[in-house]
Amino acid sequence: MNLNLFTERLNIKPVSESDIAEIFELQSLEETAKFNTSGIPKNINETKSNVENWISENNKEKITKLIFKIELKDSNIFIGLIGINLGKEHYKNAEVWFQYHYKYWNKGYATESLRKILDFGFQELKLHRIEAGCAIENIGSISVLEKVGMLREAHTRKLLPLKSGWSDNYGYAILSTDKRK
Repeated sequence: MNLNLFTERLNIKPVSESDIAEIFELQSLEETAKFNTSGIPKNINETKSNVENWISENNKEKITKLIFKIELKDSNIFIGLIGINLGKEHYKNAEVWFQYHYKYWNKGYATESLRKILDFGFQELKLHRIEAGCAIENIGSISVLEKVGMLREAHTRKLLPLKSGWSDNYGYAILSTDKRK
């Protein structure tokens, strides 16, 4: 299975050890951490450990999660991360997530990369259902999820442990048979 994905403006590739410093910087930003349930990494070694685990996951024969870096195609500048975590095989479902450097918000990159990951999930991984969740205050992510055709199915109270306290979560999903935008 080819894990190097491309869109009109983006390279979407599995993370590598050479990405550790950029991932640490991304996840250390207050803007990124605001809605990240993992919070800001304590140090670069924590990020290094996470990235090593992601690389190990990406290389398993039986994939349970894939973590990709996102780069601008024309300059190879790192702008964010996107992941897909597979659920129980019998259910053919997965959950997607993404994080972008705030300098690249509101430019359509999250929507473009999520569309590609949805296509990959349905076409290559043969999934039936892909889900995502986000804090109800995260209007940027809500917009991205709705732009790609995901439907809000749930409002779960006080689910997400954020820096600001417990946040309600909106649950979104799209089926392989749904119209994608």
